[in-house]
Amino acid sequence: MPDIVLTTLNAKYIHAAFGLRYLFANLGSLRPDACIVEFDIHQRPVDIAEVLLARNPKIIGFGVYIWNVGPTTEVIATIKRVRPDVTVILGGPEVSYEIEGQPVAQLADHVVTGEADLAFAEVCRVLLGRRPPGSLSAESPAATGQQSLGLPKVIPAELPELSRLELPYALYTDEDVAHRIIYVEASRGCPFTCEFCLSSLDIPVRQVPLPALLEQLQRLLDRGVKQFKFVDRTFNLNINTSRALLQFFLERYRPGHFFHFEMVPDRLPESLRGVIAQFPPGALQFEIGIQTFNEDVGRLIQRRQDYARLADNLHFLRNKTRVHIHADLIAGLPGEALESFAAGFDRLVSLGPHEIQVGILKRLRGTPIGRHDAEWGMVYNPHPPYEILQSRLIDFATMQRMRRFARYWDLVGNSGNFVESAPLIWSGGASPFRAFMRWSDWLHGRIGRTDGIALARLMELLFEFLVSDLKLDVAETAGAMWNDYRRGGRRDKPAFLKDMVPTEAPPVPDRNEKSGLPKRQARHLAQEIARAAKT
Repeated sequence: MPDIVLTTLNAKYIHAAFGLRYLFANLGSLRPDACIVEFDIHQRPVDIAEVLLARNPKIIGFGVYIWNVGPTTEVIATIKRVRPDVTVILGGPEVSYEIEGQPVAQLADHVVTGEADLAFAEVCRVLLGRRPPGSLSAESPAATGQQSLGLPKVIPAELPELSRLELPYALYTDEDVAHRIIYVEASRGCPFTCEFCLSSLDIPVRQVPLPALLEQLQRLLDRGVKQFKFVDRTFNLNINTSRALLQFFLERYRPGHFFHFEMVPDRLPESLRGVIAQFPPGALQFEIGIQTFNEDVGRLIQRRQDYARLADNLHFLRNKTRVHIHADLIAGLPGEALESFAAGFDRLVSLGPHEIQVGILKRLRGTPIGRHDAEWGMVYNPHPPYEILQSRLIDFATMQRMRRFARYWDLVGNSGNFVESAPLIWSGGASPFRAFMRWSDWLHGRIGRTDGIALARLMELLFEFLVSDLKLDVAETAGAMWNDYRRGGRRDKPAFLKDMVPTEAPPVPDRNEKSGLPKRQARHLAQEIARAAKT
């Protein structure tokens, strides 16, 4: 039985826990006495506790994130009732800031804040009697008293030099390679100070030694890994490293390879453009965080970007490359009214990204966005994911409409199921935001929910809206719907189109011609990878 169990609750099975693998890789001599056990948030907490306790560990280390803090708290509460002698150690972004009063932290024996790659192993050595307590610093402004073996409750981790870390990529199993997203990183930290983002607290930016990283990437390729998700917040900050990595993958490209990077939107020099343009369709996805087009709001939240250069870069990517572009906007930022967000959304639509992620502002623990609460009347949900409920410029009812807008946009605008029919919503020169909000309000009025909507039913409702509410031509609308319906290889004819389209028609390729994504499965993976980045 292992002395140490490393565990977390992933949002979905497809998301392998990158942080746990880093912790395990850097346990040194403790590795033979440790194991990784992963779960997902859809499993019952009591069942998770049973599996963990069956390992009979002395120490359990939990990775705590915004999406799993609730069920993780239940798991730990159960463990502490059944086996109070088990030492529980927490780490992760959700317990690295504002720890006071957190139920999950109160239940734990120790909390390691910050990047715990090396610090977790040091704590375990002390707890297992392999190192004296004095070898760890007990200084912490958040310390809440001495706990086991003289260690403080809260242990701040020193920022590790990445050159000192053992890279974790050999710990991806064959099952991971076959079925899960493989996370990699070339750097940590972010030079920008956007007040809504935890990455803004990670200064300075540090690079993983490139030769060691390339060696590990080659080994993953040799094992058959096809999809890579880089977790770097600013992949194109160091242009030399970015170009080297892109060239590395280009030279080794095989059909089915897919690479996701998060990019600074206004930084795309010619030296990167040249190699990016050589990738085939479906190989690259860039997540481009724009967040707001309101320059006053950008200055308010310390997000500075060159909008002219941003637009030029998007035009280049859209027209000169086969990159799949996933762009982000945030609704509810301090100082931004609905009219301002609408103008930004319309502007982004005109730039033509393949997906637009409409995020609702979150007040993440540790971020300085809270300094605007009084001036702008910012009110957040006290429970994860801490989304904005209302502000001085957007009331609660309107924010709820925005939440529905974001969900329906994901279903219709981003899913790839409505390639031809979605643009009909704002046809005739209408504002895309206003037009889609009209559809969102109409849809919610009809069904009263935002999930559990079958695709055929959603198509039928959109068809009804387009021809009855917008008065679009029935035959043209039916033709667009029929093409969209068959795009995934479907051959049956939905009842609402039965008498409006030809009985026999050639299949429509499952391809968004603008994005170059060749299969619905690849598009779904791209969306899962992008959503993972948000958490």
